Amino acid sequence: MLDLEPAAVRLRALVPDATGRLTAPTPCAGTSVGDLLDHIMALALAFRYAADKTDTEIVKRPPPEPSVSRLDPSWPSLLPERLDALVAAWREPAAWEGTTWAGGQNFPAAEAGAVALDELVLHGWDLAKALGRGYQVDPASAEAVHAFASAVPDDPEARAGLFGPVVPVPADAPLFDRALGLAGRNPAWTPPDREG
Repeated sequence: MLDLEPAAVRLRALVPDATGRLTAPTPCAGTSVGDLLDHIMALALAFRYAADKTDTEIVKRPPPEPSVSRLDPSWPSLLPERLDALVAAWREPAAWEGTTWAGGQNFPAAEAGAVALDELVLHGWDLAKALGRGYQVDPASAEAVHAFASAVPDDPEARAGLFGPVVPVPADAPLFDRALGLAGRNPAWTPPDREG
């Protein structure tokens, strides 16, 4: 069992800074803060249902393209609630047993839990970078994300819809920086100069 709470707490702490910044760019090409928040809102709900093994169309279909146009106006209060429910659901031992649905795929529940943590950590980092905030990841989460990203082949077909192309990162870089590179992110990314 992985603990999703540290990643959820870091993500929840960014909510106040994100209000009023929905059009800001993120490290995910072509994705604004508002688009990213729409995605996080959806994944928090879908992966909670995956943990509960709730039979619903939300988990049985691929996620829609993230768009700020679908972002619930109540997201500043809803997102923390969904994150809390997600953490609680994956604290149940039964969540990690058997198989479950998420993102239109049926796969081992333990793998779904790892994907949920990966999403929280990486998108927490994406959001923090977009807002010009620091992001400190706990060692257990960094190891889990690195292990997950390492298992995805450096092949466009295998990475489609999951990660962008691998970004080269020095072999002696911190573990989380190497995980970011494997997940198609540049650890040195900063928001573009809005005045330039």
